[in-house]
Amino acid sequence: MNYKALLFLLIGFTSSLHAQDNLTELDKRNGFKQIKLGMPVDSIPGVKLKKTFTEKGNHPAVLYEVIHPDYQNIGEVKVQKIELKAYQGKVYEIVVITDKDPRLMKALESNLGPPAYDVRNDRYTWTGRNLSLTFRPVGKNQLELRYFSYLIHAQMKEDKKKKVQDIADDF
Repeated sequence: MNYKALLFLLIGFTSSLHAQDNLTELDKRNGFKQIKLGMPVDSIPGVKLKKTFTEKGNHPAVLYEVIHPDYQNIGEVKVQKIELKAYQGKVYEIVVITDKDPRLMKALESNLGPPAYDVRNDRYTWTGRNLSLTFRPVGKNQLELRYFSYLIHAQMKEDKKKKVQDIADDF
């Protein structure tokens, strides 16, 4: 066997192992409780269709609400509402509205580390390789947790480019 090929395979294998180690805790969790980003929406218990819409005027998407006893609380903090957005049947955004409780932020920092604070939008953000989580107040008595998948968003962009290319090829 060629030594260069063997060396290339060895470097590729060790770099892929190292890349897996670089996943953040946020990436490992990949969502809220058992609701994971990228999972088929029809596999989530208690999901109910709210409406279909076009995300940012370009991508057909579906908005769902989740009503299930497994998702009613985060510890002692009451969850008021969970909404999911799906593209091609896969979850790309999870929005969790909870009662306002300072323990939530402390728990997130304990699990995910310190967030970046955006003064302009009054929100905290944790960023992983494949997703982000924003945490912000909503009104006087509520907090919003928003999980967003970079992978599904990239797929949406790619599908849009493909549609434009299909139109261009049709000339």
